[in-house]
Amino acid sequence: MKLLIVYGTTEGHTGKVSNFLKEEAGKLGHQVELCNASDDPPSPQGYDLVLIGGSVHQGKYQSAIKHYVKEHYRSLNNVTSGFFSVSLAAASTDDESWEELEEISAEFMEDTEWKPDKVEQVAGALLYSKYDFFKRFIMRLIAKHEGGDTDTSGDYEYTDWSKLKTFLDKMLEISQKKK
Repeated sequence: MKLLIVYGTTEGHTGKVSNFLKEEAGKLGHQVELCNASDDPPSPQGYDLVLIGGSVHQGKYQSAIKHYVKEHYRSLNNVTSGFFSVSLAAASTDDESWEELEEISAEFMEDTEWKPDKVEQVAGALLYSKYDFFKRFIMRLIAKHEGGDTDTSGDYEYTDWSKLKTFLDKMLEISQKKK
């Protein structure tokens, strides 16, 4: 099977998540092309499965992801496709945070006219080492409020890698059934 993974990243964690998906699909014998949305990725045409990922920052995804999907939504709607949304809020057990994530993703789909087969919320990372002073301060306040990690001398990864593998397996299964 031929897969395309297109992602947008701010601090690099969505790139790491995307690379994990590429490696796992490769282990299963699939041909995978991994592209940062900022690097002019190819059209979805000709791929059996397209996965697109972006991270939520201030209620929005990277503009490169939005631009890519808006440009290719017709092709995306004609191929098996999935979206993985990476955020710290996905690590929360708070219902309100999850509702907000679902609203952000739904608004993105409505705005771009894309209808993916599956949307997966993926817990991200708290990367204090990548933040400037102001962002580190703000993220520490948010983490404290949410009961998260507040020691700014380290980085904290909350991604559930087995859940992400299950997402990939489900997307491969959907793609096989559509053939």
